[in-house]
Amino acid sequence: MNNKISAKQWISFLVAGFVGQIAWALENMYLNVFAFRSSGSYDFIPIMTAASAAAATITTLLMGALSDRLGKRKAFITFGYIIWGVSIILFALFDTHSPMSIVGNSGMLAGTMIVIMDCVMTFFGSTANDAAFNAYVTDNTNENNRGKVESALSILPMVAMILMTVLGGVLVPNKDSSWMIFFIIFGGLTTVAGIALLFLLPKDTLVPNKEEPYVKNIFYGFRPSVIKANPMLYITLVAFGVFNIAIQVFFPYFIVYIQNVLGLVEMDFIITIGAVLVVACIITVVFGLFMDKIGKNKIIIPSICVAAVGALLFFFANNMVFAIIAGIILMSGYLVSTAVFGAKIRDFTPKEGVGLFQGIRLIFMVLIPMVTGPYIGKALMHINMQTYTDPEFNITSIQPNQYIFLGAIVFFLLSLIPIIILLRKEKKNQQPVNNENDEQQ
Repeated sequence: MNNKISAKQWISFLVAGFVGQIAWALENMYLNVFAFRSSGSYDFIPIMTAASAAAATITTLLMGALSDRLGKRKAFITFGYIIWGVSIILFALFDTHSPMSIVGNSGMLAGTMIVIMDCVMTFFGSTANDAAFNAYVTDNTNENNRGKVESALSILPMVAMILMTVLGGVLVPNKDSSWMIFFIIFGGLTTVAGIALLFLLPKDTLVPNKEEPYVKNIFYGFRPSVIKANPMLYITLVAFGVFNIAIQVFFPYFIVYIQNVLGLVEMDFIITIGAVLVVACIITVVFGLFMDKIGKNKIIIPSICVAAVGALLFFFANNMVFAIIAGIILMSGYLVSTAVFGAKIRDFTPKEGVGLFQGIRLIFMVLIPMVTGPYIGKALMHINMQTYTDPEFNITSIQPNQYIFLGAIVFFLLSLIPIIILLRKEKKNQQPVNNENDEQQ
């Protein structure tokens, strides 16, 4: 494979990656607000979060295996994005404050339908993005250029978060207006991206994988024989899983901590978050330009340690300047580490059957960290426990404290254990990754 990535490939990576992250940011940042507003109940939010995480993992297992079996990536990505966008637009029908609502004034029905619709949206989103697009990126990159690609892809969630914070503040309606325009804009953007990808993505050249029945392929990545044949991949996944638990210990409470504990609100909050995310993204892109030349193995341990140092600094941060410095260090370490992990996972994924491993990847990257990390963070918040009233939901909750950053440090450091094992194995084998993968297949 040519190490040089064409302009058309770069555009396809960035369009699919960025618009996909905007759609996920909409779900993560605003759908809970919409669910509460339409149902009048906080109870639907944790149900929706758990159901969505399960739906994403199951979908990626099913559709990743199916895309391999059919030898198709383009159709799953393009039509997945198109329908994904339509499903986002349909949320407007469940706004109990809108005259166009199909659920009337029933908050219970609205909440139930939003949870169901979130799972439907997640099905198409995970089919297009988590299963097919991530496999497409692996198919069209190699160990000599993945550092650049992963660095660009790793900052897209942060860029999407910035965009959604700015545009959401303008477009998210108040309680007396309809969300219709909000959902039409971002759902329409996702659909348009799917249409654009019809012209950007090349024809599929993937050879269909029909050696075994489809049902067996769904569970392919769980087989002991497959794990034994690909130890480097699974060690990397374990390390990435532990690393992501560290992120989830503090990240769900990060904004609340900055606003409620550090007291940085309104313009101070915007400056802090903006400075942290923009500078961290720039640092990540710069590292990405040289990552493949420097070597991913030389970056991974230092980047995790940088994230741990940033978390330690945040533990002591007590003003805006201190928070910005700590945040830049923390988020830079996080984003660079994520880029390296993503590239190494692609390096170790067997070239035959890339789609078969996308669900496994999501289990370690999303499911396990999201199920464990926030609860660990919540448990740490009971140390010197204080409460606050959530302005969005008018519900009294436990206030985050600085101990969530100590919890993150513990898991950052724990992730170094499988990383050290991985690096020792790589050194012992002393073989290029591509030859090693060929032998494992």
